[in-house]
Amino acid sequence: MEGSVAISLSSLSLGFERKVKFYNEYFVNRYVFHTEEYGHGRKTYNNGVYVKGSTSSEFEVDYYGKLEEVVKLQYHSEQNRVFLFNSIDMTPLAEELE
Repeated sequence: MEGSVAISLSSLSLGFERKVKFYNEYFVNRYVFHTEEYGHGRKTYNNGVYVKGSTSSEFEVDYYGKLEEVVKLQYHSEQNRVFLFNSIDMTPLAEELE
């Protein structure tokens, strides 16, 4: 186990590879999310993004937006990858419900 941890940390320390992949959709927990552009014109699609906000004050503001881009950063090991989600129109959820 210690050897695999050292390899993972070594891979992360090298930074991500220069090539990245872009996706129009992302599957997670039996749900599929489409980017706004890819889902446009389809009968059904899910592109909503919810971010739970947290601040140092007593007020917490949650945000809702639309998925614009899914990017995969691959590190120098197959097991180390990170998905980034770029969203647009991030609106405080209270405003969205009004």
